[in-house]
Amino acid sequence: MEMSASAHSTADTPHAHLDSLLHGLRAKAQEFARVSVSARAALLRACLPTIRAQARPWVEAAFVAKGLDANLPQSSEEWLGGPMTTMRNTRLLAESLERLASTGNPGPDDKKIRLDAHGRTEVEVFPNTLVDALLYGGFSATVRMKSGMTPADVRKTQAGFYKQTDPKGGVSLVLGAGNVASIPPMDALYKMFVDGNVCLVKLNPVNEYLAEHLDKAFAPLVQAGYLQFVKGGTAVGTYLVNHAEVDDVHITGSDRTHDLIVWGPPGAERERRMQEDNPILKKAITSELGCVTPVMITPGPYTDSELAFIAQNIATMMVNNASCNCNAGKMLITAKGWAGREKLLGLIKSELSTQKPRKAYYPGAFDRYKALVGDRAEAVKIGDAKEGELPWTLVFGLDSSNKEEDLFITEPFCPILSETSLEAAGAAEFLTAATAFCNDRLWGTLSAVLLIHPKTEQDSAVAKALYDAIDQLRYGAIGINQWTGIVYGLVTPPWGAHPSSTLKNVQGGLGWVHNTFMLEGIEKAVLRGPLTVFPRPPWFVTSKTAHELGPKLVEMEFEPSILKVPGIAITAMRG
Repeated sequence: MEMSASAHSTADTPHAHLDSLLHGLRAKAQEFARVSVSARAALLRACLPTIRAQARPWVEAAFVAKGLDANLPQSSEEWLGGPMTTMRNTRLLAESLERLASTGNPGPDDKKIRLDAHGRTEVEVFPNTLVDALLYGGFSATVRMKSGMTPADVRKTQAGFYKQTDPKGGVSLVLGAGNVASIPPMDALYKMFVDGNVCLVKLNPVNEYLAEHLDKAFAPLVQAGYLQFVKGGTAVGTYLVNHAEVDDVHITGSDRTHDLIVWGPPGAERERRMQEDNPILKKAITSELGCVTPVMITPGPYTDSELAFIAQNIATMMVNNASCNCNAGKMLITAKGWAGREKLLGLIKSELSTQKPRKAYYPGAFDRYKALVGDRAEAVKIGDAKEGELPWTLVFGLDSSNKEEDLFITEPFCPILSETSLEAAGAAEFLTAATAFCNDRLWGTLSAVLLIHPKTEQDSAVAKALYDAIDQLRYGAIGINQWTGIVYGLVTPPWGAHPSSTLKNVQGGLGWVHNTFMLEGIEKAVLRGPLTVFPRPPWFVTSKTAHELGPKLVEMEFEPSILKVPGIAITAMRG
């Protein structure tokens, strides 16, 4: 069985040790399930200083593995996508549990659970504090609940595990992602403190160098016997998935790996099983499996400076983490005849030319790149890629009517950014066409970005088309004017694919993680941000001080304080 990367583990954990760890977790499952709410919050609080202590050695290990220079802004990616986000998730879960213990619900305030103008229930999950409002000025995030849910239903179904009177607990297996350092521990936090299970995390061979740091970062949970991290490749993953002591599985990886686990190898036997609805894996499985993330650019009256900012934003979506993100911007969608198209595409090319090619650290990147780019005459390669690197590659002008186009149905997971144009007479028509194209032609249901000028949105017909687009787009996270990577990083919004995914057609995955308010009945998370932001955000690849901001933001998440905001703002303005 192929797991989420083809790299070989440096140290497969022996089966006897896996058995011992799982038996130990089983012995602790009911105990953990019955730990009081306030005591569970205290366990999370105890992890904050240990995460803080491991932050620097953790990111330094990642710098080596990914070929990043600690003294350059690019190194901020590991601070933000590693200990900072993990610290935030840990702290916010603790705060939710403390509210649950004191008020009977984990938050947010009642006034943030409401009906929108069209009668759909939504929950505002960000911002919730003055510090967040100051740091992320103009950003907000809401969760759109499934049709038919009322605000009262939100409270009634919220934090379902904590409504049990006699929980038995269980043992969850997390098959960790190899690309982003915070994914494995944050997946485990969800299984433990939202679902209520003890957890074993098998790290991906690509980033199993994190094992010692995660053991120390979560020492209070590891030493209590509630959480374990192990190394291992395909054989270890297969053994664990089928182990009698594992009750359910969560995987962040690819749909191919998911289907191997659930349905077996491709072929007649798999087809028979799917027809009979008879999966090999009888356990519950949740997953986050990626996407060909679209970036829809609504035609509008953008100024030159706005187009320049948009180009930086799009370059960030592609360049971050060597373009090995499940939510990396991959497919630009423009309107044919839009006057700003050529200028924007030129600005994106210019921005990418300022970014040195990255180490293609993720297994299979060269093969995927070759298969998708091949000898395409329209492919533009940017940068002097050295041994072990891949150039930033643009494939613009794809035929939107070509149903055989691989770039529409294959997530590259390497530095390729594509573009296609749709027939549309104006902004409203474009939004309708882009929604249909994304839903019907692009693979994946995880994330989508939609850019729209605020003046364009003032038109009532466009505003209605925008609402309809947000309503109808089959994605679990939608970013309006800003990258869905921020949805991932805020952690109060749920992170996962649209619930239209099924076990047979899993697309971007099943279920949710993060979701620190423990909402149930979720349809999607919607992030709204300004079209342009000042100072330049620390996640932008064009920030000159991002590497200075990373450690400061870890400290902020460790202990939020308004007093820390000015120092962060000054550093950001220098960038």
